[in-house]
Amino acid sequence: MKTLIVEDDHTSRLLMRALTQSFGPVHLAVNGREAVDSVARALKMGEPYDFICLDIMMPEMDGQEALKAIRNLEQDHEVPLEQRAKIIMTTALDDMKTVMAAYGGSCDGYLTKPVDQGRLLDEMRSAGLLDTWAEARR
Repeated sequence: MKTLIVEDDHTSRLLMRALTQSFGPVHLAVNGREAVDSVARALKMGEPYDFICLDIMMPEMDGQEALKAIRNLEQDHEVPLEQRAKIIMTTALDDMKTVMAAYGGSCDGYLTKPVDQGRLLDEMRSAGLLDTWAEARR
């Protein structure tokens, strides 16, 4: 499973990488602009991301804007709905407006910080990532 962690906080980036690296290669981005560029390169190379953890509050381009741009890139590259990246939004905010905006932008899950391994695995399981990963390892 190819993962992209998008997080402006250094400590949070390292934690998320530690929680996901056992599932495959993990790439890092510090803001939404870097995330969109990384996704565009991966799609162009035919090696798209399977999983993206996307922080909502970041400089340059926030997570909501990046989510829309990533979904537009996938549409432009004619990625079938079932093959597009599973995107879980992460944020320190826990208010209904933020949650609804994230789901309205076509995210696959939502976690409030601090993120722990159990909740992350639950979201990954809900998004169908762990079943796909287990099948690929057989």
